[in-house]
Amino acid sequence: MPPRERDLHTIAASNGVGTDKAFGAVTPPLHLSTTYLFPGFGEEGPYAYSRTANPTRHQLGDTLAKLEGGAGAVVTASGMAAVDLVLSRLSAGQRLVAPHDCYGGSYRLMQARAAQLRFTVVFVDQSDLAATRAALTDCALLYIETPSNPLMRVVDIETLSSLAHAAGAKVAVDNTFLSPALQRPLTLGADFVIHSTTKFLNGHSDIVGGAVICKSPDDVAALADWANTTGVTGAPFDSYMTLRGIRTLFPRLERQQHTAAVIAEFLQAHAAVSAVHYPGLLDHPGHEIARRQQTGFGAMLSFDLRDGVPAVRAFVEALQVFSLAESLGGVESLIAHPATMTHASMGAQARAVAGIGDGLIRVSVGLESERDLLDDLSQALSAITA
Repeated sequence: MPPRERDLHTIAASNGVGTDKAFGAVTPPLHLSTTYLFPGFGEEGPYAYSRTANPTRHQLGDTLAKLEGGAGAVVTASGMAAVDLVLSRLSAGQRLVAPHDCYGGSYRLMQARAAQLRFTVVFVDQSDLAATRAALTDCALLYIETPSNPLMRVVDIETLSSLAHAAGAKVAVDNTFLSPALQRPLTLGADFVIHSTTKFLNGHSDIVGGAVICKSPDDVAALADWANTTGVTGAPFDSYMTLRGIRTLFPRLERQQHTAAVIAEFLQAHAAVSAVHYPGLLDHPGHEIARRQQTGFGAMLSFDLRDGVPAVRAFVEALQVFSLAESLGGVESLIAHPATMTHASMGAQARAVAGIGDGLIRVSVGLESERDLLDDLSQALSAITA
């Protein structure tokens, strides 16, 4: 009998453990060296220069590829570098179709690259299959973000991938909000998976990094070559820290998403809140799709305060456990105001089209006590009417 494939929990916890042949270290060592010895004149070993290849970065890439079910991974210096790396596959005149409600940084990058005539971009509501199908005409790349940042909208990866491939386009999915612990887009038809490894994969808010995992070995080779050419590969130390964070990915997310579900139900019942956006709620428009393509609903949610900016100001100033900050996916719970923080660069008109209002609050749930987080939200919401 062939050996059974290892469970994803085991891969996350132990991939690379006990492989050090030099000293027998259990934990894979950190290789900071810039350059590596050539075995002899005209002979190059597996590592020569760390921008091109590094053992620690290679170990992280191998782990991510196994977790996502890909042929390989390219580790980059940031999540935005990972997005840009995938966009580099487009040629002048080719079309990119992207979600109208994506992360503000991705929106800004796509607009900027389009202004440089690298490609053309069309932003569309991807839950509207007719509109998406029409936009895919002459499309080279469909970019998907599900759940979306910050409104937690969910789209069907399998259906959209099928439509894109029928139109001759490749598919990239930003999986930052869920990680391979809760969603594996390559198994649903995607060609590329993009991560800001800064977030849930690292999980401790102490590095900046990104990664692209590819279904095809040819795409791995092409992206790795371009990442080396442009110098956007990730640093060894950041790779080491990310790999350390991945060791606890599954237990962290299990606890975080449990608390997130409790918080979503609490907020839904509060008079100061007009809407809660969390796919785990039964009345969420994408609940059934999320149940089908995810193995959990995640630790991200957002909600709208009824009284807009004045309510937001009073709310965030009263918080004591949650921190007002950008980013997400760490062990600490964070609150962000997309209109003035993560999505400010989109502009008011684009935010209005996407449905990102001035009263919207985004929440990244950490590992603090569920009771303390609920108490903090309760007292901060009370401060709105005080």
